[in-house]
This record gives sequence, C-alpha cells and structure tokens, in this order.
Amino acid sequence: MEDNKNTFQEQEEETTPVTEETEETAEKNTAEETVEETVSETEEAPVEEKTKTSFFGKKNKENKYEQQIEELTDRLKRNMAEFDNFRKRTEKEKASMYIIGAKDIVEHMLPVVDNFERGLAQAQEGDAFAEGMKMIYKQMMTTFEELGVKPIEAVGQEFNPDFHNAVMHVEDEEAGENIIVEEFQKGYTYKDFVVRHSMVKVAN
Repeated sequence: MEDNKNTFQEQEEETTPVTEETEETAEKNTAEETVEETVSETEEAPVEEKTKTSFFGKKNKENKYEQQIEELTDRLKRNMAEFDNFRKRTEKEKASMYIIGAKDIVEHMLPVVDNFERGLAQAQEGDAFAEGMKMIYKQMMTTFEELGVKPIEAVGQEFNPDFHNAVMHVEDEEAGENIIVEEFQKGYTYKDFVVRHSMVKVAN
C-alpha cells in the first residue's frame, strides 16, 4: 500500500513540472507574437504614410504641369489672334494706300477727260481729225473702266448727296421732285469710292 502511495506521489511530482513548463512556453510564445505584431505595425505605418504622401505629391505636381500647359496654350492663342489682327490691319492699310494713290492719279487725269469732251462737243460731223480724237477718247474711257473708274449717272436720276453736288435748282412741272435735269460736270467713282461728285441742276 505504501509502495502504491509512493508511486502515485512520484508520478504527481513528475507531472507537475511538465505543466508548469508548458504554461511558461505558452506565455513566452504569446509575448513573442505580441512583440512581432507591434514591430510589424510599427514598420508598416511609415510605408503607408510615405505612399500616401508620394501619391498626393505626384498629383499636385501633375496639376501644376496642367496649369502651366493651360497658361502657355492661352498665351499662344492670344499671340496668334494678335498676329492675325495685325496681318489683317496691315493688308487693309496697304489696300487703302493703294486706293488713295490710284484715286489721286485718276483725279488729276479727269480735267484732261473734260477737255476731250468739250473739244469733241464742238467738232464738226465728218471731220477726220475729230473722228480720230473720238477713237482716242473711247480708248481712254475703256481703260478707265478696266481700272474700275466709272462715270456717275446724273441726268434723270434722283438727287443723291453722296454722288451729286447741286449747284442750281429750277422749278420744272415736267420733272419730278428732286430729279436731276442737267449736268454741268461729270462725276466719277473708283472702286465704289467717289473721286469727284457730279455738278448738277436739280428740279423742284
């Protein structure tokens, strides 16, 4: 009986240390796992924050580049528009200078045309010299027309201050109101610009 009791005590003594050792091992493993988790969280946090900062930094940089591109594009469009306006204005000025110069030449030639017409009005029918002058006059008027110089219609037309210069008024029952009945000096236009107004007599 004593032998059995002693045997039981020996088994209990042998079992107790094993249990204590198992508990110590479990606590040690739990502590190690806790340390590993803490270290893992500590290591991962900066990486996450760095990635976030890098993402927003890249986005801000892209926005800055897009803004610069928009500013440069807008500046280019403005410069192109200004250049186009300058080109059109220059062409218009050149055309105006050409028209002004041509009008000046035509205006200086009109007295010669007037003298031709006065001389031909006094010429006798059948005169060979007068016939030659008529041919020259016709050629000159054809050249004028090709250049854009045209006489202003007057007699029988309604008075228009843009084209006619009224130097006389007359009461005429047969003529209508503000109708030109006589022309003293012929007017001319050059490319729709008046070179000289017609000098006329207006009825009523």
